[in-house]
Amino acid sequence: MSESGRTDPDATPPETETGPIDRRMLEALVCPMTHATLSYDAERQELISKAAHLAYPIRGGIPIMLEDEARKLD
Repeated sequence: MSESGRTDPDATPPETETGPIDRRMLEALVCPMTHATLSYDAERQELISKAAHLAYPIRGGIPIMLEDEARKLD
């Protein structure tokens, strides 16, 4: 994924514990708080909202886009 939060259409789909994440889904998702684009952290299995300073978890290949479930970023 680029720094703009958009994915490269020719790149291999990101992997989760349960397999690849649908690239179209990643492109469609935005932060529910700020409506800003998200970046994908494969190592932590999170979608990062720099605008909201939150990291939304991905569990079982499903992004959990709830503020109460998000981790606050420093």
